[in-house]
Amino acid sequence: MINIHTIKPLDVERVVASAKKTGKVVTVEEHSIIGGLGGAVAEALSEKAPTKMLRIGVEDRFGESGPAKALLEKFGLDSKGIYEKIKRRFF
Repeated sequence: MINIHTIKPLDVERVVASAKKTGKVVTVEEHSIIGGLGGAVAEALSEKAPTKMLRIGVEDRFGESGPAKALLEKFGLDSKGIYEKIKRRFF
């Protein structure tokens, strides 16, 4: 697990090393997957180490307001939702 606290500059060497070690990459972000962390990681890996990958975040849609816990659950960004998405993609 890597905690990437900033997209730019992206620690490409660390991302590539982890991808080569595990053979799979999952990114999780609490906002749109478009233009976010998953995209930055995918770009880096496509050039340096193509890897099976899953981007988890809010799909292409308008944002919503509400209680954080309810929104995380709605968009599948709570622990159960993340687990289910990873399970469907890789297992």
